[in-house]
Amino acid sequence: RPAPAVDAGRIAAAEIVAALDALPAMQRLNAVTGGAHAAAWCDASGIRLLREDVGRHGAFDKLGGALAHAGIDAAAGFAIVSSRASYELVHKAAMSGIGTLVAISAPTSAAVDLAMQCGMRLIGFARDGAMNLYTRGFE
Repeated sequence: RPAPAVDAGRIAAAEIVAALDALPAMQRLNAVTGGAHAAAWCDASGIRLLREDVGRHGAFDKLGGALAHAGIDAAAGFAIVSSRASYELVHKAAMSGIGTLVAISAPTSAAVDLAMQCGMRLIGFARDGAMNLYTRGFE
């Protein structure tokens, strides 16, 4: 299916940095196993939902379900993944209405292309207080 257009909204870089700083302490499964991915949904107040799984897609799928179950407007915040940003994760984010996707590691070129097509803000290599912006700037 084609990815829908999304609204990247107004998000400050400082909000992303704060959420990234809080992420490791919230990754309980990863703390025990050292081998779990996380997907988090955040807004200006910080991380609101976090799900973990051995696979990055499983973690993101769980997050999407938690957003829907909680009745949260996904466009009102941003998502962080503790992995690379693939085409499929950008697609899943867009289908959920998430307008900004932040990845700890690199995005694939197909992910960047899809993010550009649907108007998503895509950020990669987000760690240690720095990040690379691949699409859409900050307002």
